Amino acid sequence: MANVVVKSLALIAFACSLATTARAESFAKRVDIGGGRMMYIECHGRGSPTVLLMSGTDTASDLWHAADQKGPTVYDDIQKTTRVCAYDRPGAPHLDQTFSRSDPVPQPTSPQNGVDDLVALLKAADVPGPYVLVAHSFSGTLARVFAGEHPDEVKGIVFVDVLTPELRAQMTPEEWQIWKRINARPATALSAYPDLERQDFDETLNQTANAAALRPMPVVVLTASDKFIDVVPKLIKAGELPPDTPPNFGAVVDRTNSAAQNALAALVPGAVHITDTHSGHNIMIDNAPVVIQAIRTVVDAVRAGQTSLKGVMH
Repeated sequence: MANVVVKSLALIAFACSLATTARAESFAKRVDIGGGRMMYIECHGRGSPTVLLMSGTDTASDLWHAADQKGPTVYDDIQKTTRVCAYDRPGAPHLDQTFSRSDPVPQPTSPQNGVDDLVALLKAADVPGPYVLVAHSFSGTLARVFAGEHPDEVKGIVFVDVLTPELRAQMTPEEWQIWKRINARPATALSAYPDLERQDFDETLNQTANAAALRPMPVVVLTASDKFIDVVPKLIKAGELPPDTPPNFGAVVDRTNSAAQNALAALVPGAVHITDTHSGHNIMIDNAPVVIQAIRTVVDAVRAGQTSLKGVMH
């Protein structure tokens, strides 16, 4: 009888080992998430928590391991120490402007749409938590909604120069209308890629503001240090911004985004806010080491069972 028990336990252990190994396999593929839709996801590395890299508006998973990037990429570095995954949202083109590998959806989209897709994708691809979310730009709104709906699965967050409801709150109604206008997808982009990802900015921020409050957890907020005050006139001259954009609007963006990122960091006790990033908006490309260090710090804190970075990172 004892021998039977030992064999049974061995079989259970072997089965668990196979399940763990299967989940830890490296893959890059399209997955059926139901409803006749396929989404692209790639995962590499071993260990827990799983780091989910979430790209900004109309940018795909390759943002985290750009082919021509100098030095280590975030994706390639993090996979050495834990499981890491990145995915393409519908309508998110790659850096070389090829289309998203995920099936298109009606646009504009929203944080709730994005979270519903992500939940379905993680389940279909068998990518279990716990998770550390690394969210860039628009994905900051998805991260907050996801964390609010799945608080037991999200154990830490790195916000990478993200969009927040606090930004809108810092602007006058007139300034907010200008911001929305200059951040809208141009007609030329929509002509080239009709399924291009885009948002109703007010609905996006309303959903984020109404999400459940973030629980205490290790959080790092990274803010781009490059300023817009000198850039906006050049973008207007180059035709990359509407000609009626106020030339001094860069100063408005700098002021309000700084205050918004401070407000975001204040939402979670012990959150660390890093502003000296030596980077523009795409910090993962301009200064990957600062993003890598932030992720490692949060992962280590999660593994240590910490719910704050107070005294851990400066």
